[in-house]
Amino acid sequence: MSSYYFWFGIFIFVFYLVATDNSVAYAVVLVSKIVRVRYERTKWWLLHNPANPIVKWLMWKNALRIAKQLEKEFKK
Repeated sequence: MSSYYFWFGIFIFVFYLVATDNSVAYAVVLVSKIVRVRYERTKWWLLHNPANPIVKWLMWKNALRIAKQLEKEFKK
């Protein structure tokens, strides 16, 4: 239970600093933006990195589908 009080105390202290000082509030906003951008960059990298086996499989599946479509068009 004391760890809850510890984290609550830290939250209250940060909230106090944000409420009293504009530069701290601006820093909190910037840090939250940095964290969001880093998360989105990592997510994009995981979903689009060709070294990832799942992405390789998806690219192969898409290329196979396009190849089948082209093959049907050439046979016409």
